[in-house]
Amino acid sequence: MEIRHLRCLVAVAEELHFGRAAQRLNLSQPPVSLAIKEMEEELGVTLFERTSRRIAITRAGDEALRDARAVLLGMDTLRRRAQEAAAGLMGSISIGFISLPAYSFLPRVLRQFSDENERAEIALWEGTTDQIIGDVESGRLDVGLVLQPSSMPASLGSRLVQKDALILAMPEAHPLARPGSIALEKFSGERFLGFERHFGPQVFDAIVATCMRRGFSPRLFPARQMHTIVSLVSGGLGVALVPACVKALHREGVAYRSLKGEKTYIDTLAVWRKADDSPLVRALLALLPTLSSV
Repeated sequence: MEIRHLRCLVAVAEELHFGRAAQRLNLSQPPVSLAIKEMEEELGVTLFERTSRRIAITRAGDEALRDARAVLLGMDTLRRRAQEAAAGLMGSISIGFISLPAYSFLPRVLRQFSDENERAEIALWEGTTDQIIGDVESGRLDVGLVLQPSSMPASLGSRLVQKDALILAMPEAHPLARPGSIALEKFSGERFLGFERHFGPQVFDAIVATCMRRGFSPRLFPARQMHTIVSLVSGGLGVALVPACVKALHREGVAYRSLKGEKTYIDTLAVWRKADDSPLVRALLALLPTLSSV
């Protein structure tokens, strides 16, 4: 039994006329009559009572009709879902990210992606650069937003999506918290709050290098989360060099100031598997900024 048999059954049952059923299916009448006859022979039942004046569906035909409609509906659903998946309209995508994009472009991108791909399921996971790159490479994640790594696996594609200048977060009550950019060397005696190196080596090394270029080695006090660092600054426990996008963390008692002299930038990249041809991955990458300087 084939799908054409089911379509003929439904058409004849709804029209109760072989000729009109054939017209509806864009067929001549003989193939429709033959399809019903083949079904009856295969099932071993009579689907329609035929006289010279009328056609009536039998009890067996009525049961077969109910199942035929269900199968055809399932086929239509299968076809639609497969086409939507191929077009990137449904399916799932997993995204790993460090915290920085969450303070800048990521919420806007995810909202637009969701609006344009309503049937897509989105899984989000926050982690470190090394964790995310490993998970993208292994296939556990589809796309990653990470800091510039020391090396990139050959199987991954990457693109710069954001450059953040390092700025100083300081207590508003600090004597040097005046408007305008500041000279970082004036803070050489301060406690600097920041990531532990093993947790964020890119940012850690950038902070140390920025201070060393200004003639001092910072007294570092480690923390693991950016919002924790900013909270400690608001409590007057020190200052912090942070990427400029962190200004989105509006914390009472914290002032942000740009640095005088040469700027240090923190690069954020999008990474994905080069061999991944998922329409959802392509759609997400198309929405990510090519470069955003803060």
